[in-house]
Amino acid sequence: MNLTEKSSENVEYMIEQIKEKLKVINIGAIKPSHFDGEMYEELRDIYEHVMKKDTFSPREMQAIVEELGNLRKES
Repeated sequence: MNLTEKSSENVEYMIEQIKEKLKVINIGAIKPSHFDGEMYEELRDIYEHVMKKDTFSPREMQAIVEELGNLRKES
């Protein structure tokens, strides 16, 4: 998958991978539809950071989820 291209498919893929890696319990809280192309690079940075690590402290997980929340597009 070529994540250098901004696409809704890539956003969906990255969000799903982040949720799986972090074992997000409330999967409905983070949806690909919450994100748009304007924040694509920031989302990809978070994705790459998450994929590099094997484990996360509770504080790290909270920070990642908060950052994802900051990237959500406004309704």
